Amino acid sequence: MPIYKTITVSKTTVLYIWQVTEAEAWLNTGVILTKHCQERLFAMKSALHRRAFLSIRHLFHAAGFEDKDVYYNDHGKPFLYDGRHISITHSNEFTAIIVSSAQEVGVDIEKQRDKILRIAHKFTPLAAYRTLANTEAIIRKLTIVWGAKESLYKIYAQPGLSFLKHIDVQDFVFEDGSTEADIHYQGQKTSYTIFFLEFEGFTCVYALGK
Repeated sequence: MPIYKTITVSKTTVLYIWQVTEAEAWLNTGVILTKHCQERLFAMKSALHRRAFLSIRHLFHAAGFEDKDVYYNDHGKPFLYDGRHISITHSNEFTAIIVSSAQEVGVDIEKQRDKILRIAHKFTPLAAYRTLANTEAIIRKLTIVWGAKESLYKIYAQPGLSFLKHIDVQDFVFEDGSTEADIHYQGQKTSYTIFFLEFEGFTCVYALGK
């Protein structure tokens, strides 16, 4: 299928989301990979991962560039040779990229699952969620918070950064669709705007540098 959703965040920033329903052979058509990415694709044992990987290359094309235009640092953070900022994510049948010519960006997609209740204490104080009406609402909110922190981690890309200790996401209500967050690390504070949307049991969160 074509792109699932395109969100023009601003004149300089666009988010692209793909729902991976196509066969691997179709996704492979017309995709030209660098040698490094060919090796990455060949090493993937999961067909779902290969299809996600290839769908992201179609998103590259939608954003106006190719696989050869992207490079990665030692921590796996992607960059564009033309100086624009990029972030990449995938979760099950959804993939996404966000591209900006003006600010640092991070994106994360997560499936809304009960599992997050078991790991929540590792990334956020649970007391903040006791006022929510039901378990479904708690799962939704925790997924947004996790996605926000994952998006920020992708921007910062520094070993030792703790989701629980170093990243603070301000409280929000679902209807807002956005919130603010700060990273306090090694004596420095950086602030970001967080946006989120939900669809088909998934949550997409993206972070923008200020």
